[in-house]
Amino acid sequence: MIPTNLCPDDKIGNYINTGEWAGKAYKEAVKIGKKAHLAATSEDKNFSYLPKTFTLSENPAYLHYTTNNTIFGTEYHKDLEVPKDVLLISDMSSDFLSRPVDGNKYGLIYAGAQKNIGPAGATAVIIRKDLMDKMNKGMGTMLSYKTHIEKDSMFNTPPAFPVYVIGLVLKWIENQGLENVLLNNQKKAAFVYDVIDASNFYRGTVEKEDRSLMNITFRLPSEELEDKFIAEAKKLNMIGLKGHRSVGGCRASTYNALPLEAAKALADFMVDFEKRNG
Repeated sequence: MIPTNLCPDDKIGNYINTGEWAGKAYKEAVKIGKKAHLAATSEDKNFSYLPKTFTLSENPAYLHYTTNNTIFGTEYHKDLEVPKDVLLISDMSSDFLSRPVDGNKYGLIYAGAQKNIGPAGATAVIIRKDLMDKMNKGMGTMLSYKTHIEKDSMFNTPPAFPVYVIGLVLKWIENQGLENVLLNNQKKAAFVYDVIDASNFYRGTVEKEDRSLMNITFRLPSEELEDKFIAEAKKLNMIGLKGHRSVGGCRASTYNALPLEAAKALADFMVDFEKRNG
């Protein structure tokens, strides 16, 4: 929808490729016949870091990037800066409302609800108002942002229950304040990262400055030990610790809804597991 709506034929969509979903966004632009340019990529080191610089194409329409990469465990902790005549667009699906963001810097932000704000089945899209009159014309009805804006997101039947739950979660976030949500997420991640950093048994898979607060990825000395770690954790009701099938290893997701006590329990288990198996 982004290149369809916001990339005129005489301009080029720019993309930073930092993993699975960022790469797919770039490929979609190419697939529908839009000009697309890779402004930066971290594929050279299997997406274990985030590019610190990028090079825009001539006549860029926008720069698209993914703030948090669930599979590889990297996250941008600051909003990117682009020239005023270039739209900044971001997929924030996996860290949306986990921290404060300067929305004024963005032309468009989008996020699947299912990580931090509600059940799967809904997507949040924030669009700068002046872009309404600058969107491409002649596209399919359902692919037009204008269709959904003009119909208050009810051009077709909305997923009523996920939207209701999102409303409750947004009130919960508002009551805490995003600064406090961020502080809580930092504390949760610190429990686990501190164990990794103090150990020769566990190994983080990304550069420290680019570590995600949402998805903590790490390896053990062998795949056999990783399988044992995951199996024992499951017996203690700690589930979902197996890394994505494309990269293996272990992954602890610490989204907004995860209690502080759960992250502490995982950290304690990691210390105990190392004592018994290190």
